[in-house]
Amino acid sequence: MDAVFPDDRLFAVEDGPSGFDSAAPKWITKTRFTVLAKTARVAAVRTHYDAATGRLRADAPGMAPLEALLTSDAGKQAFALWLTRYLGDDANGALKVVEAPGHRFTDHPLGHVSLINLASVRDLEAKIGRPIDPLRFRGNIHVEGWPAWVENDWAGRDLSLGGARAKVYAPITRCAATEVDPTTAVRDVEVVAALHANYGHLLCGVYLHVTQAGEIKSGDAVELLAD
Repeated sequence: MDAVFPDDRLFAVEDGPSGFDSAAPKWITKTRFTVLAKTARVAAVRTHYDAATGRLRADAPGMAPLEALLTSDAGKQAFALWLTRYLGDDANGALKVVEAPGHRFTDHPLGHVSLINLASVRDLEAKIGRPIDPLRFRGNIHVEGWPAWVENDWAGRDLSLGGARAKVYAPITRCAATEVDPTTAVRDVEVVAALHANYGHLLCGVYLHVTQAGEIKSGDAVELLAD
């Protein structure tokens, strides 16, 4: 059974040596890669990956578009060089694209799928008096129709999601990546501080473990199952 979304987080870009071994892949903290928590400008990079061909297209302000075969060593090197030129001094070390068959570069070793309750995001918007794009939280699934923050109490509960089933693992503790506007790539809202100030926690969204694989489509019901 595949416990993650197809083609999600197949590749990562090391920001200096990470210790990742493609021959013996293990989970490594995201801070060893080019992530928003460290480098806001990453948000301005737009990518499209064609899983059928392995081809990547990347665009960024001030850069000529890149097209590369990301499944090849030459393509990995080309993208790493392109991203190095774009990030400039914002890169902390030598950039390198890494992957390993069957491995996914998830934020959490046990958090394979992330779900965001849009009512919770809107409640935070109301508290701070400004809009918050849900894309700041980089969820795999957005849910409408639940009461705000109800998901924080659902650890261990089972959900149905379209044709799939999943167990709620834990609420997601947010980091500085949420401070970055996903459109402008500007660090403009102290989301972590706002969560703490208004709710006394740093949570938004939940991690899920897939227990039954299945197809999920936009508009499908996501329901809490009886204990």
